[in-house]
Amino acid sequence: MTTYYAHSVPGLDPSRWHLLKDHLEATGRLAAQFAAAFGAAELGRAGGLLHDVGKYSDPMQQRLRGAPVAVDHSTAGAQEAVRLYGDAFGRILAYVIAGHHAGLPDFGSRADEGSLAARLAKLIPDYSAYRNEVGALLPAAFRGKLPVKANPLAPGFSLQFFIRMLFSCLVDADFLDTEAAVTPEQAAVRKAGASLPELRDRLETYMQAVFGSTERTPINRWRAEILAACRRAASQPPDLYTLTVPTGGGKTLSSLAFALHHAAAHGLRRVIYVIPFTSIIEQNAAVFRRAVGHENVLEHHSNFSFPAEDDESPVDYRLRLAQENWDAPIVVTTNVQFFESLFAHKPGRCRKLHNIARSVIILDEAQMIPTPYLKPCLWALHELVENYGATVVLCTATQPSIGRLLPKDVSVREIAPEPRRLYAAFRRVRVLWLGDMDDERLAQAVASHRQALCIVNTRSHAAQLYERLRGEGAYHLSARMYPAHRSEKLARIRTALASGEPCRVVSTQLVEAGVDVDFPVVYRAIAGVDSIAQAAGRCNREGRLAEGQVFVFRPEPKHLPKGWFQRTATVTGMVLRAHADLLSLEAVDAYFRLLYEFENLDEHDIIGRFEEGASQLAFPFREVGETFRIIDSALDPVVIPRDEECAALLAEARRHGPSLHLSRRLQRFVVQVYPHELAELRRLGAVEWVAEQYTVLRDLSLYDDDVGLRLPDLQWTPESFVI
Repeated sequence: MTTYYAHSVPGLDPSRWHLLKDHLEATGRLAAQFAAAFGAAELGRAGGLLHDVGKYSDPMQQRLRGAPVAVDHSTAGAQEAVRLYGDAFGRILAYVIAGHHAGLPDFGSRADEGSLAARLAKLIPDYSAYRNEVGALLPAAFRGKLPVKANPLAPGFSLQFFIRMLFSCLVDADFLDTEAAVTPEQAAVRKAGASLPELRDRLETYMQAVFGSTERTPINRWRAEILAACRRAASQPPDLYTLTVPTGGGKTLSSLAFALHHAAAHGLRRVIYVIPFTSIIEQNAAVFRRAVGHENVLEHHSNFSFPAEDDESPVDYRLRLAQENWDAPIVVTTNVQFFESLFAHKPGRCRKLHNIARSVIILDEAQMIPTPYLKPCLWALHELVENYGATVVLCTATQPSIGRLLPKDVSVREIAPEPRRLYAAFRRVRVLWLGDMDDERLAQAVASHRQALCIVNTRSHAAQLYERLRGEGAYHLSARMYPAHRSEKLARIRTALASGEPCRVVSTQLVEAGVDVDFPVVYRAIAGVDSIAQAAGRCNREGRLAEGQVFVFRPEPKHLPKGWFQRTATVTGMVLRAHADLLSLEAVDAYFRLLYEFENLDEHDIIGRFEEGASQLAFPFREVGETFRIIDSALDPVVIPRDEECAALLAEARRHGPSLHLSRRLQRFVVQVYPHELAELRRLGAVEWVAEQYTVLRDLSLYDDDVGLRLPDLQWTPESFVI
């Protein structure tokens, strides 16, 4: 009798290899367990049992024993699913099974190599021996409807989302069972951390310790009321919520309190905190770790690095593994990672998706979802709430007007207590319109204050304005400075502000994103109302003054580039003419309503592509996965080796070669440049190639301690308006 194997293990006798029957049964059990979170356990089980039946072919078994033969083993399960379950349930499973290695395919046509249509018609080696080992374990048939309520405006969108979630269950189950058989020592490390009720109690203890002795100022009393409202709202059922809290209202910990209380009350599985900027992520993740323990917070984004392997603790090792599938109590991640995964086709990006089901998802600064993808992103959030037991909270000081973008029967619940009263209570600034300001007048205005912050829209404008102010108490911040350098500058700025020293800062809008600074006066180049509100949050932040002043101005035309900045500035101008208070809830609502009328909210027709072939279950998974890119500008990292830590990391790379850990740790010393800028740096011999992986600035004269990387003079490019 033939023995069939799923995986060979180098160095082990074949008698100890991973048996195929064991692998299919275990993967089926795990996939069923994962899919049970959204009512699809039997489909998950069938996918797990069928995904590797192609390994029952003789060529595949020969390959496992070392024969140099190419075998497509995943097509067999796809074909068998259609044979067993027909063109509806069978095709759903066929997508999932066919893509479990290479990624979800487009349905395409028989002429499209690699498409599902072509693979279902493909001639493949006999795999029928599977029936003797696992055939009896398969469901006889699937009857009734799928366990999802279809979006009435786009049923195809709901169906493709379900297929991707089922795909996630299979690829994670397949990986975990293979890991358990092949590298059991690694599998043994995985565990999910503390329970959410335990984390809720830890958070409450932490907040009592930290805030129990807080000064009872009016602002702090309102922060306490916001926190109490979040606790009260936690008992409400899973749904789509908004948390509309003014800047400085303490929404970070209040929203976490809602999430943990809500999850504990309703048996939800984890909290996922989604943030647009890595600077805020690092800050918030540090707060969460202090509150509930390092071992319970997974930080997943490009700038985060775990310790080098030699120094890695068991907790860090477990969290590093949890990056693969988000099996952690609290996950802190980016808009890019979260939303691109929801539309991805690759197994690595999709593997985590089933763990989003029955989670609390907090979207911090929700207005930052990019408008070209806003509608598909909102519809994906609606799917998670409607069909996957999730709660979503859109958390921001400038709540976008989203109601008309969702199906008509969708309701949105507000958590904050009386937002209008909140905004009146937190009013710490007055916004004044200055009109047109050239650079000379602007520099004079900023210099007239002992402490002031000026925020402009472009790097080039920030650098030019700083040159006019350069001297005692003048500081510059932009993305032309590497993150560690910016952190150092911010520490000096905070010290100067606290001690009353002269402090005049010129910055791009990166300072608006969760950077805790408090100026008496802020100047802001005209931009979107949400950006102006964020700038206002850096003014009189703690309410120490009777009233802070925020001056909005229109810069010289060369500093207001075409495209997004110009469109948002135009809409803000329209709101200014109709609303005396630019930061009122009415003005914010008017801004987003007008903006959304101007913008294409599904610029790449993501929704339309899924509807086109929905009646035949013909979906373009790969095409959409390759199109959906929230950040589509190609940027190249340049390492700036000015710090001893950076130099030591590069020395390690030269000795031992590149590694994932080194790359992550070097992120703190990277400035991103456009390809044509990098080409010019190379032409000048200003950079070198280290360990065949890292582009490193060799000519450090091009990096200024005050303004960061100074690129050679080039003609006008999009770089001039990227922050």
